[in-house]
Amino acid sequence: MEKIIFFALVFPILGFVLYLGGSAIMKGFKAKDENRKEKFDEYENENKNISSNNENLSDEITKLNELLKSGALTQEEFEKAKKKILDN
Repeated sequence: MEKIIFFALVFPILGFVLYLGGSAIMKGFKAKDENRKEKFDEYENENKNISSNNENLSDEITKLNELLKSGALTQEEFEKAKKKILDN
């Protein structure tokens, strides 16, 4: 009789502990996936900003080069302006 009472109490308790452990593990996996997605989105946004910034830089340098070729800028002025653009 004592064994029946023992097993009647142990199995539900053991089942509940396993349930809690499993749900905690699953929440951890979900949080890890969400964190990975957020970091990937941040990485993509940074890459877009960098590439758009690089496009802007190349456009500015191209404009400066055109001004240099047309004679509106001297070589020294071109170098100073290019350095200023690249430093920002």
